[in-house]
Amino acid sequence: MESSLPLIPTKRYFTIGEVANLCGVKPHVLRYWEQEFSQLKPMKRRGNRRYYQHHEVMMIRRIRDLLYEQGFTIVGARNKMQELMQAERRSAPDLPNVVEGIEVIELTEAMLEESSYRIPKAALSPLQRNTMRQLRQELLAIQDLLSQDL
Repeated sequence: MESSLPLIPTKRYFTIGEVANLCGVKPHVLRYWEQEFSQLKPMKRRGNRRYYQHHEVMMIRRIRDLLYEQGFTIVGARNKMQELMQAERRSAPDLPNVVEGIEVIELTEAMLEESSYRIPKAALSPLQRNTMRQLRQELLAIQDLLSQDL
């Protein structure tokens, strides 16, 4: 599950071996997924070495989840990824909505951990809970990095 995957470090580029470790798949699987998912296009340098950016690591984790956790076929996952990308393009949020979304994630995560209040299990799937926890961890890591620069 995604909760067992390590946090993504704050680096600009990742090698295929690093991405394989971060996403829990083997390098040959990543190369295969590159052929199957048109959205996945890592930068290639000397000797065809692949370098992935943060958003591509997140995309690979999403693909992994669709295939391994949700049971999609390659074709089904490809279609789902296209739907998700189109939905993200249509709803391209402005900055206030992004900040508001972060606050909602923070509030919901706090409610999940508060013993006096529990969200019914039917309200959030395990995947949604794990995704929210992962997002919260990444946001906290970004917040720490930003506070170090001040």
